[in-house]
Amino acid sequence: MDEFVTAVEREVSLRVGDVSLEGTLVIPETPVGIVLFAHGSGSSRFSRRNRYVAEMLNEAGLATLLFDLLTREEHEVDQFTREFRFDIGRLAERLVGVVEWVREQRELLGLGIGLFGASTGAAAALMAAARRPQEVAAVVSRGGRPDLAGASLGQVRAPTLLLVGGYDEQVLLLNRQAARALEVECELSVVPGATHLFEEPGKLEEVARLARQWFTRHLAAATVR
Repeated sequence: MDEFVTAVEREVSLRVGDVSLEGTLVIPETPVGIVLFAHGSGSSRFSRRNRYVAEMLNEAGLATLLFDLLTREEHEVDQFTREFRFDIGRLAERLVGVVEWVREQRELLGLGIGLFGASTGAAAALMAAARRPQEVAAVVSRGGRPDLAGASLGQVRAPTLLLVGGYDEQVLLLNRQAARALEVECELSVVPGATHLFEEPGKLEEVARLARQWFTRHLAAATVR
Protein backbone atom coordinates (compact mmCIF):
# COMPACT_ATOMS: atom_id res chain seq x y z
CA MET A 1 0.00 0.00 0.00
CA ASP A 2 3.06 2.27 0.19
CA GLU A 3 2.60 3.24 -3.46
CA PHE A 4 -0.50 5.22 -2.51
CA VAL A 5 1.03 7.18 0.37
CA THR A 6 1.18 10.25 -1.87
CA ALA A 7 -2.59 10.30 -2.40
CA VAL A 8 -4.02 13.80 -2.24
CA GLU A 9 -7.04 14.42 0.01
CA ARG A 10 -8.92 17.68 0.25
CA GLU A 11 -12.31 19.12 1.09
CA VAL A 12 -14.23 20.51 -1.88
CA SER A 13 -17.34 22.60 -2.40
CA LEU A 14 -19.49 21.44 -5.30
CA ARG A 15 -21.76 23.99 -6.92
CA VAL A 16 -24.76 22.06 -8.25
CA GLY A 17 -27.65 24.11 -9.54
CA ASP A 18 -28.54 26.64 -6.87
CA VAL A 19 -26.92 24.79 -3.94
CA SER A 20 -23.40 24.07 -2.70
CA LEU A 21 -22.59 20.54 -1.54
CA GLU A 22 -19.64 19.70 0.68
CA GLY A 23 -17.37 16.78 -0.22
CA THR A 24 -14.09 14.97 0.41
CA LEU A 25 -11.99 14.15 -2.65
CA VAL A 26 -9.12 11.64 -2.53
CA ILE A 27 -6.89 11.13 -5.57
CA PRO A 28 -4.18 8.42 -5.58
CA GLU A 29 -0.96 9.19 -7.42
CA THR A 30 -2.01 7.37 -10.61
CA PRO A 31 -5.79 6.92 -10.50
CA VAL A 32 -7.47 4.30 -12.67
CA GLY A 33 -10.96 5.75 -12.22
CA ILE A 34 -13.10 7.68 -9.76
CA VAL A 35 -16.04 6.56 -7.63
CA LEU A 36 -18.73 8.99 -6.44
CA PHE A 37 -20.56 7.98 -3.26
CA ALA A 38 -24.31 8.59 -3.01
CA HIS A 39 -25.19 7.93 0.64
CA GLY A 40 -28.59 6.82 1.78
CA SER A 41 -31.20 7.55 4.41
CA GLY A 42 -30.05 9.91 7.12
CA SER A 43 -26.35 9.46 6.34
CA SER A 44 -23.58 11.84 5.28
CA ARG A 45 -20.10 11.89 3.75
CA PHE A 46 -18.77 11.00 7.21
CA SER A 47 -20.50 7.60 7.13
CA ARG A 48 -18.12 5.11 8.74
CA ARG A 49 -19.17 2.37 6.33
CA ASN A 50 -18.73 4.42 3.17
CA ARG A 51 -15.42 5.84 4.31
CA TYR A 52 -14.14 2.32 4.94
CA VAL A 53 -15.14 1.24 1.43
CA ALA A 54 -13.60 4.42 0.00
CA GLU A 55 -10.27 3.66 1.68
CA MET A 56 -10.27 0.18 0.18
CA LEU A 57 -10.91 1.67 -3.25
CA ASN A 58 -8.11 4.23 -2.78
CA GLU A 59 -5.70 1.39 -2.03
CA ALA A 60 -6.60 -0.11 -5.42
CA GLY A 61 -5.77 3.16 -7.20
CA LEU A 62 -9.32 4.50 -7.46
CA ALA A 63 -10.04 8.13 -6.67
CA THR A 64 -13.12 8.72 -4.50
CA LEU A 65 -15.51 11.58 -3.85
CA LEU A 66 -17.72 11.38 -0.77
CA PHE A 67 -20.19 14.24 -0.58
CA ASP A 68 -23.47 15.26 0.97
CA LEU A 69 -26.46 15.07 -1.36
CA LEU A 70 -28.37 17.39 0.99
CA THR A 71 -27.40 20.83 2.24
CA ARG A 72 -26.92 21.29 5.98
CA GLU A 73 -30.33 22.92 6.26
CA GLU A 74 -32.03 20.10 4.33
CA HIS A 75 -30.25 17.49 6.41
CA GLU A 76 -31.48 19.06 9.65
CA VAL A 77 -35.07 19.08 8.36
CA ASP A 78 -34.76 15.55 7.01
CA GLN A 79 -33.67 14.23 10.40
CA PHE A 80 -37.22 14.91 11.60
CA THR A 81 -39.40 14.72 8.50
CA ARG A 82 -37.47 12.27 6.26
CA GLU A 83 -38.92 14.19 3.32
CA PHE A 84 -35.70 14.59 1.35
CA ARG A 85 -34.09 11.16 1.62
CA PHE A 86 -36.90 9.63 -0.46
CA ASP A 87 -36.95 12.46 -3.00
CA ILE A 88 -35.07 10.30 -5.50
CA GLY A 89 -35.53 12.77 -8.35
CA ARG A 90 -33.86 15.57 -6.37
CA LEU A 91 -31.01 13.30 -5.28
CA ALA A 92 -30.44 11.99 -8.81
CA GLU A 93 -30.44 15.51 -10.27
CA ARG A 94 -27.75 16.57 -7.83
CA LEU A 95 -25.72 13.45 -8.50
CA VAL A 96 -25.85 14.23 -12.23
CA GLY A 97 -24.57 17.70 -11.34
CA VAL A 98 -21.65 16.17 -9.44
CA VAL A 99 -20.83 13.94 -12.43
CA GLU A 100 -20.67 17.10 -14.55
CA TRP A 101 -18.47 18.78 -11.91
CA VAL A 102 -16.03 15.86 -12.06
CA ARG A 103 -15.86 16.13 -15.84
CA GLU A 104 -14.80 19.77 -15.51
CA GLN A 105 -11.83 19.09 -13.18
CA ARG A 106 -8.51 19.01 -15.02
CA GLU A 107 -6.94 16.54 -12.59
CA LEU A 108 -9.81 14.09 -13.16
CA LEU A 109 -9.99 14.31 -16.95
CA GLY A 110 -10.33 10.97 -18.70
CA LEU A 111 -11.14 8.96 -15.59
CA GLY A 112 -13.92 6.39 -15.84
CA ILE A 113 -16.71 7.32 -13.42
CA GLY A 114 -18.41 4.87 -11.08
CA LEU A 115 -21.31 5.45 -8.69
CA PHE A 116 -21.56 3.73 -5.29
CA GLY A 117 -25.03 4.06 -3.77
CA ALA A 118 -26.32 2.97 -0.37
CA SER A 119 -29.97 2.69 0.65
CA THR A 120 -32.01 5.34 -1.24
CA GLY A 121 -28.73 6.63 -2.67
CA ALA A 122 -28.62 3.49 -4.82
CA ALA A 123 -31.82 4.52 -6.59
CA ALA A 124 -30.39 7.99 -7.18
CA ALA A 125 -27.19 6.43 -8.56
CA LEU A 126 -29.10 4.27 -11.03
CA MET A 127 -31.32 7.15 -12.10
CA ALA A 128 -28.24 9.33 -12.64
CA ALA A 129 -26.55 6.53 -14.61
CA ALA A 130 -29.63 6.33 -16.84
CA ARG A 131 -29.44 10.08 -17.48
CA ARG A 132 -25.69 10.07 -18.19
CA PRO A 133 -25.00 6.77 -20.03
CA GLN A 134 -21.89 8.17 -21.74
CA GLU A 135 -20.28 9.30 -18.47
CA VAL A 136 -21.14 6.62 -15.89
CA ALA A 137 -19.20 3.39 -16.48
CA ALA A 138 -20.28 1.29 -13.48
CA VAL A 139 -22.66 1.26 -10.52
CA VAL A 140 -22.53 -0.58 -7.19
CA SER A 141 -25.42 -0.69 -4.71
CA ARG A 142 -24.84 -1.56 -1.02
CA GLY A 143 -27.99 -2.60 0.79
CA GLY A 144 -29.77 -0.33 -1.64
CA ARG A 145 -33.27 0.34 -2.87
CA PRO A 146 -32.72 0.15 -6.64
CA ASP A 147 -36.46 -0.47 -7.05
CA LEU A 148 -37.05 3.21 -6.24
CA ALA A 149 -35.40 4.14 -9.53
CA GLY A 150 -38.59 2.96 -11.23
CA ALA A 151 -38.70 3.18 -15.03
CA SER A 152 -35.11 4.46 -15.11
CA LEU A 153 -33.88 0.92 -14.47
CA GLY A 154 -34.57 -0.06 -18.05
CA GLN A 155 -32.49 2.88 -19.30
CA VAL A 156 -29.33 2.12 -17.30
CA ARG A 157 -26.35 1.22 -19.51
CA ALA A 158 -23.67 0.93 -16.84
CA PRO A 159 -22.75 -2.56 -15.52
CA THR A 160 -24.41 -2.84 -12.10
CA LEU A 161 -23.50 -4.82 -8.99
CA LEU A 162 -26.19 -5.23 -6.31
CA LEU A 163 -24.84 -6.18 -2.86
CA VAL A 164 -27.35 -7.36 -0.27
CA GLY A 165 -27.05 -9.07 3.12
CA GLY A 166 -28.40 -12.59 3.29
CA TYR A 167 -30.52 -11.73 6.33
CA ASP A 168 -31.89 -8.54 4.74
CA GLU A 169 -34.85 -10.44 3.31
CA GLN A 170 -37.18 -7.62 2.24
CA VAL A 171 -34.41 -5.62 0.60
CA LEU A 172 -33.15 -8.80 -1.09
CA LEU A 173 -36.59 -9.35 -2.60
CA LEU A 174 -36.69 -5.77 -3.91
CA ASN A 175 -33.19 -6.13 -5.37
CA ARG A 176 -34.17 -9.32 -7.19
CA GLN A 177 -37.10 -7.48 -8.74
CA ALA A 178 -34.87 -4.57 -9.76
CA ALA A 179 -32.27 -6.93 -11.25
CA ARG A 180 -34.92 -8.35 -13.57
CA ALA A 181 -35.77 -4.84 -14.75
CA LEU A 182 -32.18 -3.94 -15.60
CA GLU A 183 -31.34 -4.53 -19.27
CA VAL A 184 -27.58 -4.43 -18.80
CA GLU A 185 -24.82 -6.54 -17.25
CA CYS A 186 -26.04 -7.04 -13.69
CA GLU A 187 -24.84 -9.18 -10.81
CA LEU A 188 -26.76 -9.70 -7.57
CA SER A 189 -24.33 -10.76 -4.86
CA VAL A 190 -25.74 -11.95 -1.54
CA VAL A 191 -23.35 -11.66 1.42
CA PRO A 192 -24.17 -14.65 3.67
CA GLY A 193 -24.85 -13.92 7.33
CA ALA A 194 -25.09 -10.16 6.82
CA THR A 195 -27.92 -7.87 7.88
CA HIS A 196 -28.87 -4.56 6.25
CA LEU A 197 -25.89 -2.53 7.48
CA PHE A 198 -23.30 -5.33 7.14
CA GLU A 199 -22.28 -4.82 10.75
CA GLU A 200 -21.28 -8.44 11.36
CA PRO A 201 -17.52 -9.23 11.52
CA GLY A 202 -15.94 -9.33 8.08
CA LYS A 203 -19.11 -8.51 6.14
CA LEU A 204 -18.33 -4.89 5.30
CA GLU A 205 -14.85 -6.03 4.27
CA GLU A 206 -16.50 -8.43 1.83
CA VAL A 207 -18.64 -5.61 0.45
CA ALA A 208 -15.53 -3.47 -0.08
CA ARG A 209 -13.70 -6.34 -1.76
CA LEU A 210 -16.52 -7.03 -4.20
CA ALA A 211 -17.02 -3.33 -4.97
CA ARG A 212 -13.29 -2.88 -5.56
CA GLN A 213 -13.21 -5.76 -8.02
CA TRP A 214 -16.23 -4.43 -9.90
CA PHE A 215 -15.01 -0.85 -10.14
CA THR A 216 -11.42 -1.77 -10.94
CA ARG A 217 -12.54 -3.94 -13.85
CA HIS A 218 -15.04 -1.55 -15.39
CA LEU A 219 -13.46 1.84 -14.63
CA ALA A 220 -9.95 0.89 -15.73
CA ALA A 221 -11.42 -0.09 -19.10
CA ALA A 222 -13.24 3.27 -19.34
CA THR A 223 -10.32 5.47 -18.27
CA VAL A 224 -8.45 7.34 -20.99
CA ARG A 225 -5.18 9.03 -19.95
